[in-house]
Amino acid sequence: MATSRSDASSLRKDGPPFHRLLVANRGEIAVRIIRACRDLGIESVATYSDADGDAMHTRLADRSERIGPASAADSYLSIDAVLAAAVRSGAAAIHPGYGFLSENAAFARAVEDAGLVFVGPPPATLESLGDKLAARRSVAAAGVPIVPGLLVPLVADGDGSVSKVDLAGVGFPALLKAAAGGGGRGMRQVADRAALEAALLGAAREALAAFGDGTLYLERLISPARHVEVQLLGDRHGSLAVLGERECSIQRRHQKLVEETPSPAVSPSLRAELAESARRVAGTVAFHSAATVEFLVDAEGKHYFLEMNTRLQVEHGVTELVTGLDLVAWQIRVAAGEHLPESVLASEPLGHAIEGRIYAEDPHQRFTPVSGTVTTWRMPDGPGIRVDAGVTAGTPLPVEYDPLLAKLMVHAEDRPAAVGRLRRALDETAIGGVKTDLSFLRWLVDQPAFVTGAYDTGFIQDEWGDGPGLTDEERSLAAEVARQARTRQAALAAGAPVGAIPTESAWQHVARREAVGRRRPG
Repeated sequence: MATSRSDASSLRKDGPPFHRLLVANRGEIAVRIIRACRDLGIESVATYSDADGDAMHTRLADRSERIGPASAADSYLSIDAVLAAAVRSGAAAIHPGYGFLSENAAFARAVEDAGLVFVGPPPATLESLGDKLAARRSVAAAGVPIVPGLLVPLVADGDGSVSKVDLAGVGFPALLKAAAGGGGRGMRQVADRAALEAALLGAAREALAAFGDGTLYLERLISPARHVEVQLLGDRHGSLAVLGERECSIQRRHQKLVEETPSPAVSPSLRAELAESARRVAGTVAFHSAATVEFLVDAEGKHYFLEMNTRLQVEHGVTELVTGLDLVAWQIRVAAGEHLPESVLASEPLGHAIEGRIYAEDPHQRFTPVSGTVTTWRMPDGPGIRVDAGVTAGTPLPVEYDPLLAKLMVHAEDRPAAVGRLRRALDETAIGGVKTDLSFLRWLVDQPAFVTGAYDTGFIQDEWGDGPGLTDEERSLAAEVARQARTRQAALAAGAPVGAIPTESAWQHVARREAVGRRRPG
């Protein structure tokens, strides 16, 4: 974006904040950080596992360091491997992105102990806010509304210990949540007390695998509800910018699929309340860098604190589009000790932005992740469109990692224009070789509840379910289009001249678009 480049240009007068920075991540977020480094004049170092030797982020960086086998536990989650790569490369700082080690206090402390700079909050902040239970206690003490629930940990030990816990202040239905992480992992909906023990065992196993910690807590299920988060950016000198809210209610299995800013459900008065609550939450810790404070908003417009994510969010790009700020660049600059200027502290959003996450998932099979190799990759372009991606045509998709392929973002003067622009961008997008959730996104932008903004966190379950089925005619058309695509690919592989191979006709284009599940009202 033009604004981020002007930020970078002004910084270069005095030199870059670091000479070399290691990116402790992969995929689209690694690409995003590497590009920010390039804007800032910083040499970037990619880390890669054996599954990512030829990945986009590995090729884009100035240099790269192998950190282990394909297993995330032995590579991207290995503190020793990542630190060794940083030392070998001569990096001065480490950016963890999101996921993996981004909220790991032990990692942040190890980075500092090695004499390097961790691009993120201090280790003590990660400990106090990364632990969701500790955060709930601190936030409640600061006068911020929290969802009714337990302030003590639940541990699955199979001996019926749940029966000893007083659940009177929680109520059912309820949600089990992992104390050490988020993203829907280790989360279970519990209908009543009788179902709690079995749910506890399953959720603890998932949390242990994802975060190395099976500790859980329980809170009341608020339904219907909107999931709204507030973006924060702070420096090491006590300044804090509140950069508006994002709506994140389009979710499957508690994992976000679509985000937008501003939220269509937030009034000016509620926006002020959310901003004040977010400031209070940030005030409970020594905070700097980027973070979000997440809230649930009930049907009456009351908000409740959920958690504070002390890292960059996947959906940070929509905030960048409406504010003109480069949040990744500012994370790096703040880590180097810079002050946030008044232009950042007083930033006001302009227009409306929406992000659709493109996953290698089958939305007609409960959004089950898929693997394979991307054979076709065509992304949209034009005014107000941004794509953050970590793959290209020919990229194999390792089964060991998150199936996120790209984030398709649009920006326009208002929400109706942004929805229309997203619809156009989705029509121009083509991905072959693997199933994706594009059919869901194309369906979504035509649903009345989404068009009007009158949706909540139950939208996918209530309106999509396992996905609309195809008619016999649509299945036949889809099969024919797929057959012709295979014929064309085989001809190209055999060396046939491109001009001699038939291209997709107009009716085939329409058939393909309809066959992937698009539905228009009426």
